[in-house]
Amino acid sequence: MQDEISRMNQAVQTADSREGKYLTFTLAGEEYGIGILKIREIIGMMPVTSVPQAPDFVKGVINLRGRVIPVIDLRLRFGMPAMDYTERTCIIVVQIDLQATILNIGIVVDSVTEVLNIVGGNIEDAPAFGTQLNTDYIRGMAKIEGGVKILLNIDKVLTENEIGLLEKSA
Repeated sequence: MQDEISRMNQAVQTADSREGKYLTFTLAGEEYGIGILKIREIIGMMPVTSVPQAPDFVKGVINLRGRVIPVIDLRLRFGMPAMDYTERTCIIVVQIDLQATILNIGIVVDSVTEVLNIVGGNIEDAPAFGTQLNTDYIRGMAKIEGGVKILLNIDKVLTENEIGLLEKSA
């Protein structure tokens, strides 16, 4: 009985920690969200300087008011097909927290949708897909108006090696 109560308390704490405001955006027709506190700014597409020998999903770097910011295409990072950029395509500059430093990176998304306030009771854990699929970067699944929005833990979308590569390019 005590174990069951402990598990229920832990589930409530997890739901509460995921509750809050999320910037939602689309990729390949699916809706995603990132906690608003991770967002630095949203900018339209601009020229991106490519970086030699970078992985396909690393588009390059941009000069944002005198700061060099690495840019990744989130579609390519998630293994989705590439698409031509449109007038709705934009770059979301996010803050990634590392152990010792903070890194700002730009992520290219199809379009930004809205800011939503999502209550903890509407957020569930990501379903288990077995050991073949790593879902650590999924913070939860938000049930909104009959649909589901995938909430991302932006700190875990990239591996440590990939973050190191981006740090060097910036």
